Amino acid sequence: MRFIHTGDIHWGMIPDADKPWGKERAQAIKDTFRSIVDYAREKEADCLFISGDLFHRQPLARDLKEVNYLFSTIPTVKILLIAGNHDRIRENSALLSFSWAPNVTFLMEDHLTSHYFEDINTEVYGFSYHKAEIKEPLLEDIQVPLNNRIQILMAHGGDASHLPMNYNSLELSPFSYIALGHIHKPQVMAERKMAYCGSPEPLDITETGPHGFFFGEIHPTTRKITHLEFVPISSLQYIPLAVNVTPDTTNGELADRIAREIEKRGDKNIYRFRIKGMRDPETEFDLGLLLSRFRIGEIIDDSEPQYDFSALFAQHSSDMIGFFIQALQKENMSPVEKKALHYGVNALLHTTDERS
Repeated sequence: MRFIHTGDIHWGMIPDADKPWGKERAQAIKDTFRSIVDYAREKEADCLFISGDLFHRQPLARDLKEVNYLFSTIPTVKILLIAGNHDRIRENSALLSFSWAPNVTFLMEDHLTSHYFEDINTEVYGFSYHKAEIKEPLLEDIQVPLNNRIQILMAHGGDASHLPMNYNSLELSPFSYIALGHIHKPQVMAERKMAYCGSPEPLDITETGPHGFFFGEIHPTTRKITHLEFVPISSLQYIPLAVNVTPDTTNGELADRIAREIEKRGDKNIYRFRIKGMRDPETEFDLGLLLSRFRIGEIIDDSEPQYDFSALFAQHSSDMIGFFIQALQKENMSPVEKKALHYGVNALLHTTDERS
């Protein structure tokens, strides 16, 4: 039995909504999901598992129609869905009255149910969210019949507020594969047994690394995974980079270095830069032109002005600067305390009167 495991699509979301590329990111979510549907067709998959949060919020009828059309283009693929915390089923949900394509099975109950496909001897278990949080460990001591069927579990959660899980006990369960959703970083929790598919597209600047889905095969006799492969598919990546500076680093030099790093990795990606090291106290980095030229989500300046506090204290031992240094400087200062000392000294050095 061949399957594709995805989830956390978040159809309808606009990542980086305050950035010029926000609408493009929203379209990329839909385009990448279409690519997954195409992949299912090309690989002649038996099943497509969508482990919650297909939609970013309560789907409107037009969203359901768009997605259902895509499902109808792969009529030989059995599509299994559960609702996650974002697209949970509510009393007035359009999901309750929507007619899906014949190849779609939505496990909509708030308790564990299953659907058996005789032609591939596969039974799929799962349940959907009907509230924003599930704090009970509903998968604990889960009981399923011991038989000769391929058994699949679909679940959405894994933190204290969203279906807490004991991965060790799940690994020992009789399921052939456990298709998890909710955690946006793809990761295998038990080799050839249980995995988080992650979101096919990264959804914010913290979601770094490759994003895609899992393609797997289960042997019909042993009912064990024989192949499980992560397939990267995202249109871009969020990439965090650190740039070190020295007191000799100028604003122009730093801008050129950042531009080279982006050009090396691709200007289609989205970057977060962190500036580290010591800088000349008189230097202030202004990288506004880079923000208009490249996709930079954030620049964090953690650089510190290189003051000689001993020399400054000797020079200003009897005025406000000396008192300030004496009051704040100590061993093993925290980053916040260091910033307070640096910013305070810088402000005092640029004050022309009332320093004493």
